[in-house]
This record gives sequence, C-alpha cells and structure tokens, in this order.
Amino acid sequence: MKKAIQYMIISALAFTFLNVFVKSLHSFSVYQIIFFRSLGSLFFTMPFLLKNKISLLGNKKGLMITRSLFGVTSMGLFFMSLRYIEMGTAVSIRYIAPIFAAFFALLFLKEKIKPLQWLFFGVAFAGVLVLKGFDTGLQIEGVGLALVSAVFAGFTYIVIRKIGTQDHPVVVVNYFMVISAVLGGLLSISGWKTPVGQEWLIFLSLGVFGYFAQLFMTKAMQVGETNQVAPLKYLEVIFTIIIGLIWYNEVYTLQNLVGILLIIFGLTLNVISKKKNK
Repeated sequence: MKKAIQYMIISALAFTFLNVFVKSLHSFSVYQIIFFRSLGSLFFTMPFLLKNKISLLGNKKGLMITRSLFGVTSMGLFFMSLRYIEMGTAVSIRYIAPIFAAFFALLFLKEKIKPLQWLFFGVAFAGVLVLKGFDTGLQIEGVGLALVSAVFAGFTYIVIRKIGTQDHPVVVVNYFMVISAVLGGLLSISGWKTPVGQEWLIFLSLGVFGYFAQLFMTKAMQVGETNQVAPLKYLEVIFTIIIGLIWYNEVYTLQNLVGILLIIFGLTLNVISKKKNK
C-alpha cells in the first residue's frame, strides 16, 4: 500500500504541472491540446513497449478501450472547464472524483468502506467546498463541466482497478494515449492553429507531464484499493495552490487555508482508519 500512495503523490504533482501549462494555452482548441498532450506521451509509451517486447494489444482489450473513452471524456471536459472558471476552482471541483470512485467501488467491486471512512470523505469534500466551492463568481458552465468530468474520472479509477495487474501499466496508458490522440486530432482539424516559438515547448511538456501522471496513477490504482488510493488525488488541489503562490503570485484567504487543512485532515484520517480496520 505504501507504494500505491507514493505513486499517487507523484501522479498528483505531474497532473498539477500539466494543468498549469494547459491553462496557458487558452488560445488553442481543447481538442488540439488533447491531441498534443496524447501524442507527446506516445513518444514514451511506444518505444518502451517495443523495446521490452510487450504486446501493444494487451490482455483486457475491452476494459482498456473503455478506460480510454472514460479518460479522454473526463480530460476533455476538465480542459473545457478551465475556459470558464479558475484553475484552482476547476481542480477542486473535479476532485470530487475519489468520492464517486469510492461509491462505484462499493457497487461494482464490492470493496468495503467503513462508515467512518464516509465521514472522512465528507470532511475532505467539505474542504474542497470551503476552498473554492462558495466562489460567487463561478460560471455554471464551468462548474457543470468540472462535475461531469469528476464522474467520468471516478469510472476511470474503477476500470483501472478492474484491469488489475493483468496488463502492464504502460499498455493501459498507451491505449489511452492512442485513442485520445486519434479523437483529439480528428476533432481539432476544423479549428487547427499552428503553435509558434515557446508554444511548441509548452505543448511538448504536456506529453511529458501527462505521461508520468497517467503512468503513476495507473500503477497506484493497480496495486492499491480504490477507496484508499483515489482520495490522494486531492493533493493536486494543494499542489495547485502552492504553484499559484510561487508562479502567479496568487493570494489565498483564510477560507482557502481552512479548506486545505480540511482536505489534509480528511485524507489523513481515512488512511489511518483503513489501517486500523485491517
């Protein structure tokens, strides 16, 4: 379980940097961002699989295609939400996903969730609401897109868990990237805008951070229980706040700090309660 937690923390960091760079590409279509983000990651996944003579098709083909469709839908909706609301707000709302994942795990995977854990999930969720959820400037379009993105992310966690260790994590990520690149590429044709100068470097970084974010999230979900590992994705909210302070000189109120503390408190108590009940 320790490895799963470490993997998810690395994944959360990588997703944070990915979000920061996606936000800076607001003049490009969401589909084009998906295309470059996926294409860049394929430069990592394809050579790895070919070099190690790992089958590109894998074993759980149907589940990996399903995971990819859920994943690209969640990603696209989240990127779209960034056009309407602030990055920290979008990230906070999207990370209701672990609660959906825990609920789906109960329904479909029959994973046990203690009543006390639901309380701690509630504390973490309350932290997200305090952090950004009461922002009167929120646009309903952005909130709706981020919420639906969270639902699809929750389904993604469950499918990854269902795949288990029967397929190499890079195979799972490769499926996601291939399908995302194809869909993103096709949908971006009509509104294509060629990057110039530093924009190329930013697009390249999307693939790098996206690859490691997906890889370590997949590895974490494969070796750990969904209801314990998935809530650690909330750490991305905290990482986003830190990056905002350092890079964009953002100012956070007491309300923001209370929200952060509630998230950490809820997640920590969840992990402790899970250990005690084993």
